[in-house]
Amino acid sequence: MGKETVIVLDFGGQYNQLIARRVRECNVYCEILPYTVDIEKIKSIAPKGIIFTGGPNSVYDESSPHYSAGIFELGIPVLGICYGCQLMAYTLGGNVVSAADDSVSEYGKTETVYNNGNPLFSGVPESGISWMSHRDYISEVPNGFSVIAKTQNCPVAAMANVEKKLYGVQFHPEVNHTEHGKAMLRSFLYDVCGCGGSWQMDSFIDSTVEQIRAEVGNRGVVLGLSGGVDSSVAAALLSRAIGKQLTCVFVDQGLMRKDEGDFVENTFTKLFDMNFVRINCQDEFLEKLRGVSDPEEKRNIIGTEFYNVFWNKIRESYGSGYFAQGTIYPDRIESGKGDAAKIKTHHNQVGVPKDIKFEGIIEPLKDLFKDEVRAVGEKLGLPHDLVWRQPFPGPGLGVRVIGEVTAERVKILQDADAILRDEMDKCGYAKEMSQFFAVLPGVRTVGVMGDARTYSELVAIRAVTTDDFMTADWAKIPYDILGKVSNRIINEVPQVNRVVYDITSKPPGTVEWE
Repeated sequence: MGKETVIVLDFGGQYNQLIARRVRECNVYCEILPYTVDIEKIKSIAPKGIIFTGGPNSVYDESSPHYSAGIFELGIPVLGICYGCQLMAYTLGGNVVSAADDSVSEYGKTETVYNNGNPLFSGVPESGISWMSHRDYISEVPNGFSVIAKTQNCPVAAMANVEKKLYGVQFHPEVNHTEHGKAMLRSFLYDVCGCGGSWQMDSFIDSTVEQIRAEVGNRGVVLGLSGGVDSSVAAALLSRAIGKQLTCVFVDQGLMRKDEGDFVENTFTKLFDMNFVRINCQDEFLEKLRGVSDPEEKRNIIGTEFYNVFWNKIRESYGSGYFAQGTIYPDRIESGKGDAAKIKTHHNQVGVPKDIKFEGIIEPLKDLFKDEVRAVGEKLGLPHDLVWRQPFPGPGLGVRVIGEVTAERVKILQDADAILRDEMDKCGYAKEMSQFFAVLPGVRTVGVMGDARTYSELVAIRAVTTDDFMTADWAKIPYDILGKVSNRIINEVPQVNRVVYDITSKPPGTVEWE
């Protein structure tokens, strides 16, 4: 593969991407492969190490994910985590049993004792908190293995065959709840696998620029620029590589946040050498959305119209050369569950119409996680506000205006949302939250303003904190900040007379309202 690589073999664990990110944070390149991958593929990659993920199954159930014992004979260091640890023990002749009847199952933060004379735990205190999540446990380790960590209830919290460089941990070192977990992973990568730590964003930029120039030559490249983080960083990277050979087509459907279209245009026309094409088409989108309230129907209309507007423009002038996309690594990871249903086609992976014949597709960020994409964006000189832009739904404000989408209702929401953002930035509380925004629920309420009765719009505020967006908690914004936001919205947006705050966690709610 040309670079030092560690493989994460995914057995269906919820933390598969988190493990890979932790490895990359240690400056080691990492790829996730499903447990169904052939061992010959692994040999061809020649990884420096292999990590087995956790998973929801029991290893003694023959219908559960398993892997050939030959993987342990490749001479490549292996670290098994949770289910991966149990799979290693089971495959190599150890004993794994259910904890259902003898209270050995553990969930959550658990006091753990480590043998810090072992390479995996060098530099780690003799005891600390680890994050457990298991109902089965290893009652007997395989021949050649020794127990290197334990808890009050778990006799094998970690095991090792130092000679063969095989390690297993029952807990999850990749989560923040495990004290010194990152140090343990680093020890595996550097002390056991012998990694050198060559995965750096500066070297990524240089090598990717060289690859793009070599592939493109003197031909043109067209990129659909949404103004989101991924497409923006892809545009900046392509601009550095090929300059005016790049054309960015920006479809402004009028459903972005206040003044965001102008911000995107100013950023890319002033900072980068490229051809920038902006298509202003709010009226066309709103006409298509007239009278439509169902959220799925709105999504479909917005997606279809965006597709048509974008590709019609490409047909006019740009249907040759290469097509570029802001695909990132999580967009293309195959689930380790093997038979998982395809949920959706990701918005970063666009289907090219059959009548448009590009020479190829370029995805310069396809190997990066989101945090790495942001790091590249900063090194390329993109504005902080763009690089750290919060998640934004593909249909834009079309799904934050609940019910029918009209020009008036979009403007109300844009103005209210801009006030919310302004106040959060001014007070410094924005950095405490993962995502925050305003919603226009389509509810009118009675109010009194200037001694007169009003019957006006209600605005809801949504703000969450989360590590992974799989679960999220509502943000505990101080009352005085909420009060100031509410006061400004009601006074500065004439159509609004009431502001409410959403205090629903995920689950049971979702981050977006529809």
